[in-house]
Parts: sequence; C-alpha cells; structure tokens
Amino acid sequence: MKRALGPALKILALRMPALAIPVLAIPTLLFSGTMRAADAPVVVTSIKPIHSLVSAIMQGVGEPELIVDGAASPHTYNLKPSNARALQDAKVIFWVGPGLEAFLEKPLQALGRDASIAALDDAPGLVKLPFREGGAFEPHDDAPEHESASGQHDEADAAHDADPGHASDHDHDHDHDHDHDTFDTHLWLDPMNAKAMAAMITTTLVAADPANALTYQGNAKALDDRLDALDTEIKGMVAPVKDKPFIVFHDAYQYFEHRYGIRVAGSITVSPETIPGAERVSEIHRKVGELGATCVFAEPQFEPRLVNVVIEGTRAKSGVLDPEAATLKAGPDLYFNLMRGIANSMKDCLSSA
Repeated sequence: MKRALGPALKILALRMPALAIPVLAIPTLLFSGTMRAADAPVVVTSIKPIHSLVSAIMQGVGEPELIVDGAASPHTYNLKPSNARALQDAKVIFWVGPGLEAFLEKPLQALGRDASIAALDDAPGLVKLPFREGGAFEPHDDAPEHESASGQHDEADAAHDADPGHASDHDHDHDHDHDHDTFDTHLWLDPMNAKAMAAMITTTLVAADPANALTYQGNAKALDDRLDALDTEIKGMVAPVKDKPFIVFHDAYQYFEHRYGIRVAGSITVSPETIPGAERVSEIHRKVGELGATCVFAEPQFEPRLVNVVIEGTRAKSGVLDPEAATLKAGPDLYFNLMRGIANSMKDCLSSA
C-alpha cells in the first residue's frame, strides 16, 4: 500500500501549486482592482468642453462625471436628481461660473459643501471680453486684440505661459463677488483660455488628490502641447476666409473671433434663452444685405427656422456651428473636435459662398 500511495501523493503534490495559484490570485486581483477604483476622487464637471479638459488631465486616474450631457445647453438646463446625487458625492467640482451655468449656483451651495469647487472663470491668465450690445454689431477695429472685463488690456498669449503652480488652489466661496455680469462666458473658445483653465484644473486636482499629482501634471503638460498645436492648426484653417463677414445665431464666438481675426458681423439673438422678435430679425436681415454677409450659422440646440427667415431673399448660405459640443461625444478629444468643427464649418461655408 505504501508503494502504491507514494506515486499518487507525488502527483497530487505536483498538481496542488498549479491549482492553488489562480484560486488565491482571483481575490487578490479583484481586491487590487477595487483599490485602484477607490483611489480616484469623485470629480464632477458642468459642461462638455470643461469635461473634456478634465478628462484629459485625469487619464490613467479616473473619469469625471458630466452634468449637461447630450444635446442639452447650459443656458436652458434643469438639474436632474442624478445630477444632485453626483454633486453631493463629489470631492471636486468644476464649472465655468454663475454667468454661464446659473442653474448650478444654488445647488452647489446646498449640495457641494464637502467638495472643492473650482469656478474656472476665476483661472489666472484668462482673457475676458466684455459683452457686446445688440444683435448687429460692427466689425472690430485694430485696437488691442484682447481686453479684460475690468478694462485692462491683456496680450493674446497672456494665458499661454500660465504656470499651474501659480494657479489658485483654494476652495471657492460662492458668496464672493463675481464679475460674471460684465464678460462673455464662452471662455473656452480660445485655446489659450483653455490652457489657463487646464492649469487651474491641474492645481485643483493635485491639491485634492496629491497621490496622483505626477500623473495629473504629466497629462497637463501633454494637453498644453496639444493646445498649442491646435491653435496653430486653426490659424491656418481660417486664414483664407477670415475677412468674409457672417452672422451667428447667438453671440457666443467672441473668443474664437478675437483669437483668429475672423469677421462676425452680428448675431440673431444676444441670449439663446430669449427668442428674438420680428424687429430684431428684420434688423439682422438688413444687416446681411448691407454687409454682404456670406453665411448665417444656426446652432444644433436652437430653432433653425430663424436662420431661414434671415437669409430669405439674400445670397447668403446657411451653416451650423456647435460652440457647446451638443452633437459631439464626451471625452478627452472632444475639445479638439469642437474647435476643429467650428473652424471647418466656417471654412466650408465661407469659401463656397
């Protein structure tokens, strides 16, 4: 019996390590995977362009949540219960500020008390342009290319060299004074402003999650380089058509216009929340004829029939611009697709007109 059992025991002993390793490894792998997910802070972002910048900086760490998803617009958005839960669970929240996402101001006060809240319209180095009055505005003169809301002139590349180490890393008090009533809040439509925002995003994430600081900082450097390349690319794309005047649905493109020297002749409405009256539409219709505007651009979220009324009886063509990325898939590449999409739409419509 001893001689019979000996070989059998040896075979069993040889098989045991092979059987035991995967059994022991499975819970270990599951545990380590759970720990990796738990290490990522819960980060919530307001709109797609901001979500894209945050996603690029968080690559390899986690994925931020997005509030205004799909084709929704921050101008008309109503907060959902799932959005409220996300804000309540968040460790970090990024938004442009109350001038753009007014629907978030009170929820942030009530639900975001435990989060680090970064209003990116406070980012150091931002170029801020004042609101323009009226739907039909005159072409820009050759005065300083950028002017901040406070009246101080900023160089076009003021945000270019923004240092992430110098951005503010404090939690924002929502009772502090904002000058959001005095400047256009579509700040992201200048890649140099996107760089300034990315610097503040990086600083905020590093402060909230120092364990992943090196990843955030490395991603931020790569994003910075991509934004520089994008800026050069767009300059080349719009250069052949930048002197052709056109009309936009609402006045959301000042930053793109100033950065690249394009000629927006007017907007159908100042604010997309307000449907323009017959007098405003007639005024823009006259402007199209007087200036010889070659294109009138609609937006995906808003009523396109107004554009058809404006171009009726003129030689102008219609196109579509998407400043808030309503038709684009959220993610780290969205910002680049958004900016290239605007440049391509302008180039295609204006060069064929």
